Amino acid sequence: MTDQPHARPAEPGPRTAPGAKAGTAAASHDYTDAVERALGALDLDTKVRLLSGQDMWSLPAVPAIGLRSLVMSDGPIGVRGRHWSAADPSVALPSPTALAATWDPELARRAGRLLAQEARRKGVHVLLAPTVNLHRSPLGGRHFECYSEDPLLTGVIGAGYVRGVQEGGVGTTVKHFVGNDAETDRFTVDNRIAPRPLHELYLAPFEHIVTQARPWGIMTAYNQVNGSTMTEHHHLVTEVLRGAWGFDGCNVSDWTAARNTVRALRGGLDVAMPGPRTVFGAPLAAAVRAGEIAESEVDTAVRRVLLLAARTGCLDGVPPAAPADAPRRIDGRAVARELARRAVVLLRNEPVGEAPADGALPVLPLDPAALRRVAVIGAAARDARVLGGGSATVFPARIVSPLAGLRAALPDDVEVVFATGADPRTRTPHARDGFTLRARYLAADGRLLAETPQFDGKVQVLDSFPDGVTRQELHAVELTGSFVPRITGPHTLALVGAGRLRLTLGESVLFDGDGAAPEGTDPFEAFLNPPEHRVTTELAADQELALTLRFVPHSLGLGGGLDALNFVLGHLEPQLDGDAEIAEAVRAATGADAAIVVVATTEEVESEGFDRTDLRLPGRQDELVARVAAANSRTVVVVNSGSPVELPWRDEVPAVLLSWFPGQEAGTALADVLLGDHEPGGRLPTTWPARLADAPVTTVTPTDGALPYTEGVFIGYRAWQRGTTAPAYPFGHGLGYTRWEYESLDTTPDSVRVRLRNAGDRPGREVVQIYLAPAGDTSGAPERPAHWLVGFGTVEAGPGESAEIEIPLPGRAFEVWSEPDGGWRRIPGTYSVEAAHSSADIRLTARITAG
Repeated sequence: MTDQPHARPAEPGPRTAPGAKAGTAAASHDYTDAVERALGALDLDTKVRLLSGQDMWSLPAVPAIGLRSLVMSDGPIGVRGRHWSAADPSVALPSPTALAATWDPELARRAGRLLAQEARRKGVHVLLAPTVNLHRSPLGGRHFECYSEDPLLTGVIGAGYVRGVQEGGVGTTVKHFVGNDAETDRFTVDNRIAPRPLHELYLAPFEHIVTQARPWGIMTAYNQVNGSTMTEHHHLVTEVLRGAWGFDGCNVSDWTAARNTVRALRGGLDVAMPGPRTVFGAPLAAAVRAGEIAESEVDTAVRRVLLLAARTGCLDGVPPAAPADAPRRIDGRAVARELARRAVVLLRNEPVGEAPADGALPVLPLDPAALRRVAVIGAAARDARVLGGGSATVFPARIVSPLAGLRAALPDDVEVVFATGADPRTRTPHARDGFTLRARYLAADGRLLAETPQFDGKVQVLDSFPDGVTRQELHAVELTGSFVPRITGPHTLALVGAGRLRLTLGESVLFDGDGAAPEGTDPFEAFLNPPEHRVTTELAADQELALTLRFVPHSLGLGGGLDALNFVLGHLEPQLDGDAEIAEAVRAATGADAAIVVVATTEEVESEGFDRTDLRLPGRQDELVARVAAANSRTVVVVNSGSPVELPWRDEVPAVLLSWFPGQEAGTALADVLLGDHEPGGRLPTTWPARLADAPVTTVTPTDGALPYTEGVFIGYRAWQRGTTAPAYPFGHGLGYTRWEYESLDTTPDSVRVRLRNAGDRPGREVVQIYLAPAGDTSGAPERPAHWLVGFGTVEAGPGESAEIEIPLPGRAFEVWSEPDGGWRRIPGTYSVEAAHSSADIRLTARITAG
């Protein structure tokens, strides 16, 4: 046996002293003199302008001091840039839940470096990411954009992401500080969180990232925490974030979150976004002149903005925090593909048959040589759901669907048949396949102001019209081009937009009238998803038709003076009725060597702006899986969702994989895993309930404006351990294509060493999880979970080989937040150290005494 060199522990918990420099290239530069020189050259009116966005995504330039405009962009899974359009495509990585499912901070770091490369290519200096709020309840609508229910896993993956981005010379804004763990009434909700869970759970990921990776920015949330809105929360921002943790970066508001000039500045906010009209800028100058606030307080915030500018290369005369040519030549497709396949969680993999014989092989991986006919089923198999809805949206240059990926990977002599089976969407998908489109921006006299290519049928602008277009001149936008139908029959075209819509296809005007106005309590969600109007027309396959959708908007704003435009052309091919679609899928599956069913959520279920009301797969997808499984014993189900869904059929199929929102390389990565070229390396970053009713925390809707976190420190697996009902799949669960035997566990006061052996016949990768559990007299100690994650790392080994890994035991693992003392308190005693495959699969234990 040989020791495997590829053994990698995750980083330990916070150890860096407050204020110390660690984790980024910025540590080697002292910008104090440059910042003070620049500050000294500014008058009051210029200072306050620097604390307020000049538009949706940028801060103003001040050429007199060599300050260029600093540009921000959404960036959890890709860099959209200043324009909400496909004119400049972006690499689309898998969802943050997928990144967390890799349990690999170095892979997160590589993803960050890729996004830094993308940002620099697009002229972006700061990414509005990562999102490190916790999965408090599975109903959270934006959980796909967060990492995990566990604060340590969240912090470690987030720190890897931050390091990678900032090593590329691009800033990060870790968000949303703090308690933005649901979307319902997010602008106003007062989340009532006791000090202990606040520090042990919700602040912990931010603390870890701040002390270990030194982010250059933090974004404060919309919500209140314990009676104070976060953009004005002096205690948490100034005393905890800056004071106790030593954060020296820039504090940016969530978009439109800042509400009061004096309270926001004194609460520790540095930049109010977006502009041009915010509570800072001219209102802040007026407050200084009225004696309501001192100019020295403004100076403190301006210093932080200038420091961010220096670090990102926006201030002349000082070196940026990273070389001007770094990073470069990172293959975005390769990183997206690797991340997607490494994130796949194999939930279940059983041999086929009623009572399979000993030694029978599990259904996965599929052997291409044994396949003659494969059925691929589900609307999401053809029209891949690759990213979540809302501000994380990007526009990739290509998307590889599961169907396309499998067809490309399988030998030519394998027949691949497709059936829709069941469509999860109630809204019509954006026009894409068969369409060649561009957007033409027109003045009232018909002059062409600008023309841009379109990724699909959605035309959207958020405060940054294409060059040459102004709100004053813009009268209409035409989405124009051609459409070649793939199928003969009745095609459905959907029109969405608050304004006059006229659709011409070939020689026919199919619609000419007013679109419906947006609805909803969340203005961002209402803007993104207004109601639609549908028309149906008979079309012949392969006949090219000219198409134009002309849109004359009723208004071109989204509150606060922001330029905004949103209209959509949707398309749906001829469909059978629901019963016939499922029957067709059953026929396709019958007799196939394997049936691959892809089920999914949609942006109507998982998106920014609202929470979920249940965990069911939309449409008739559950019925589809059950019917296909009854027809084909070798049914493999791929679950394409960003966060948990109920899987009532999970014991009726031999194999279930979770692909999350897998990004642009969805199909290539899925084929890699299904066909055994790579093993599914993911582990669950959040507990997967069998039913919503079993979940420990399901309250996300405030009462009278307040949402008490009555569960305290018991969320996720910490809470499941206290109940009598087991989840469908526990935190940390995930199978591979080999077996691991845990051989030994040795402990010291500071670390654990685990030796394990690959007992299978394939190379493999294992995530070694270390949990800590009280094992002695706990009298006098506060109530704690049965056990909690304190470290993890990965090993790789070939068949029969052993590997050894050492994982640090951070001092914080033995501490609780003491509310009477207002600080951390070490709990001495005897503990059980557990080396585990998941939170419910403990392989080895050892005792340790903490003094």
